[in-house]
Amino acid sequence: MTPDQKFARWIKISCAAFLVMFAYFMLADLTMPLTPQALVTRVVTKVAPRVSGQVISINVKNNQSVHKGDVLFNIDPQPFQLAVEQAKINLDKVKQNNAQLDASIAAAEATVEANKVMTGQKVREAARLRKLLKRSGTSQQQYDDANSAAIAAKSNWDAAKARLQGLIVSRGSVDDEKNVNVRAARNQLNQAELNLAYTKVVAEHDGIVTNLQLKAGTFTPAGSPVIALVDDAVDIIADFREKSLRHFTSHSHAYVAFDRMPGDIYAADITSEDAGVSAGQFDANGRLATPSTSNRWVRDAQRMRLHLKLVDNVDKTMPAGAKATVQLVPDNGLGAFFAKLQIYFISILHYVY
Repeated sequence: MTPDQKFARWIKISCAAFLVMFAYFMLADLTMPLTPQALVTRVVTKVAPRVSGQVISINVKNNQSVHKGDVLFNIDPQPFQLAVEQAKINLDKVKQNNAQLDASIAAAEATVEANKVMTGQKVREAARLRKLLKRSGTSQQQYDDANSAAIAAKSNWDAAKARLQGLIVSRGSVDDEKNVNVRAARNQLNQAELNLAYTKVVAEHDGIVTNLQLKAGTFTPAGSPVIALVDDAVDIIADFREKSLRHFTSHSHAYVAFDRMPGDIYAADITSEDAGVSAGQFDANGRLATPSTSNRWVRDAQRMRLHLKLVDNVDKTMPAGAKATVQLVPDNGLGAFFAKLQIYFISILHYVY
C-alpha cells in the first residue's frame, strides 16, 4: 500500500469516526442529556435573636454540627427576669383592685338599697300630703317640701344605681378567665416570660453553624442576623437546555458526580422543575419593551432548572455551592449503561482539568 493510499485510508477512518462521534453526541443530547452546570445547595437560615440584648455566652463553634433545639448563644436574661417579676406584680395588683372593687360594689349595693327605701318613704309621704292638701288638711308649703324631698331621694337613688353600674363595669367578669383586666395582666406576664425564653437562641433545625463571627459582649438588636445555619438536607440544582428535557419528567432518574469526588457516581431522582427563569419575568415599570437582538443565525438555547434529590445519603460536609455534573438516565437499560459510562468519563475529565 502506497503512502497516498495509507493517507487516504486514515482520512476515511477519521471521517467515519467523526460521523460516528457526531451521531453519538446528537443522539446522546436528545436521549441522555448531561450538564456540568449543576451545584449543591442547602437551605441557609439566618439566625437572629427575637429580643435585643447583650450576648453573654456562645455555645457553638464555627462549622459545628447542631441539632434542632440546641442552644446557640445566650443573651443577658436579667432585664427580662425583672420584666417577668414586674408583670407578676401587675397581675397581683389587678387582683387586689378587683377585690377592692368587689367591696365597693357591695357597699354601693347597700347604698342603692338604702336609697330605694328612702325614696319609697319620701314618695309615700308626698302622696299622703297631696291627699291632705285636697282636703285642706295641710299647707301647700308642706306638700311642696315633701314632694321636693321625694324627687331628691329619687335622684339620689338613680345616682347610686349609676355608681353601682360603673363599679360593675370596672370590675368586669367575676371569672378571672374572662375578666379583661386579669387577662391583660396575664398577657403581659406571658409576653415577658416569652421574651425571657427568647434569651436562649436555639437552632430551629439540624445543620452546621458557619461563618461564625459573634463574640461574647456583643449587643445584638432583635431581628438582626448574627449566625448562618446551613441545613443538612442537600438539594442538587441543574440547568439543562429546554429541548433536552422533553423526554423527562418529575421522578425520572439521574446520575450525579461531584467534582471533589471523581469517579463516584450517585443515583438521584428529579423532584421538580422550576416554573420559569428570570428571562421570562417582566416588571410593570412603565417603560417600553426591549426586544432581544442577536446577530447569530442559531440563537442560544434557553436553559431550565431542575431540582434533584440523591437516593443515597451523601457526605453531610458537602459544602453548599459545590460543583457537580448531572446525567439524566433514559428508561431503557442500554441507554442507562451508556449514561453511566458517559458521566463517569466526564467526572474524571473534570477532576483532571
